[in-house]
Amino acid sequence: MTAIVGHELDALRSRLPGRVITAADEEYDQARSVWNGAVDHRPAVIARCAGAGDVAAAAGFAQEAGLEISVRGGAHNFGGAAVGDDGLTIDLSSMRQVVVDPGARTARVGGGTTLAELDAATQAHGLATTGGTVSHTGVGGLTLGGGFGWLTPQFGLSCDNLLSAEVVTASGEVVRASRDQHPDLFWALRGGGGNFGVVTEFEFRLHPVGPIAQLGLFFWDLADGAAALALSQEVTAALPPRMGSLIVGLNAPPAPFVPEQHHFRPGFALAVAAFGADPEHERLAGEVRAALPPLFDVITPIPYVALQQMLDESAPWGILAYEKSLYLDALSPEVIGIVAGQMARKQSPMSMMVAIPMGGAFCEIPDEATAFGGSRAPGIVISATAVAPEPDLLAADRDWARQTWQDLLPHAHGPGSYVNFMTDYNSDRVRASYGPAKYRRLAQIKAVYDPGNVFHRNPNINPAG
Repeated sequence: MTAIVGHELDALRSRLPGRVITAADEEYDQARSVWNGAVDHRPAVIARCAGAGDVAAAAGFAQEAGLEISVRGGAHNFGGAAVGDDGLTIDLSSMRQVVVDPGARTARVGGGTTLAELDAATQAHGLATTGGTVSHTGVGGLTLGGGFGWLTPQFGLSCDNLLSAEVVTASGEVVRASRDQHPDLFWALRGGGGNFGVVTEFEFRLHPVGPIAQLGLFFWDLADGAAALALSQEVTAALPPRMGSLIVGLNAPPAPFVPEQHHFRPGFALAVAAFGADPEHERLAGEVRAALPPLFDVITPIPYVALQQMLDESAPWGILAYEKSLYLDALSPEVIGIVAGQMARKQSPMSMMVAIPMGGAFCEIPDEATAFGGSRAPGIVISATAVAPEPDLLAADRDWARQTWQDLLPHAHGPGSYVNFMTDYNSDRVRASYGPAKYRRLAQIKAVYDPGNVFHRNPNINPAG
């Protein structure tokens, strides 16, 4: 580990009102831990910042000391980008304020805020913005990479609902990026990741949502996988925008709504969340049951905040994880054959395949309007996610995820991947994910705001020139 002598730490503490943590401190191991337990990095120093001034001071100190910078928001990234060995971690976990303006339908959100905290604050006013499917995800990383969620068909991605952002640049300047201020930076932040500075505050557009949604969950046995996937493709393609959906290959959880004889049974699930009239949801449920009777199903009203937390147990803090993803036009018969076959080959009961249908408001945003690294055409984001409680199982299902991705690649909608579902930051894959034109524009903006590539622990954009 890089040695930082006492007088250097004293200098940092004098510039930083927030907490400075090193390996000598009792909370060091907790402070360096991230969601993915397969990541075990040991930063030389962790700067727990209380505001943009602290972030600027920490970034300046790191550059003077020759320390690599990582940025910790929710620390939910698969690749463990939030911490690095021997460097300085800018920790935003103390910056979790959420200020809602119900009249303007906006929220100002600290850079370390989780989705659970954002949802709780906005639902107090019957409002929400698009935000993921696991509530302990950080708002920052989710938004900067795009941000799919149950509300995407109605309101687009998280980044589509971003109104402005407070950013600390590599030079220590604090700027506000919006359509009217630093519009090039604002464009880049909406999908270009953490390449351009540290976002210390997000301002989101909010929408009337909840407090109750209607959930339909249907589960089929692995043997019915091909038919279940084909039906799920047909159903989700026809859903109105006020319904969000997920198609998941998984082992049934030991949850109260799952009959005991089906606990841990491998199969396929279709989940549909409706934010509208009950009769339409009941009609859909009847059509699904008639087309292919599931092993079990659940039709129930559910608080929006509970819907947002429904998948939390599938991704507990400290679990070992790895993920590969790509974009598809649809679940074609060829894709269905691959997915159904590969589901039978995974070894960990926690590993899963997730398909997120993309339509509605997501497709109404022009491709060039944001830096989001994917086509706005109707389609599907699909991921093979290895999740395991111990290393040998992770190693086996890491190979499974890579092979599944390789098998699906010939059927992909272009060569790119969703950057928020990346574990390996291969430079060629990053370029492919954005495409030549967007990558070139991002590189030019990077050269303005971070010419030295200080913020590179991410799906990295190299500065132009």
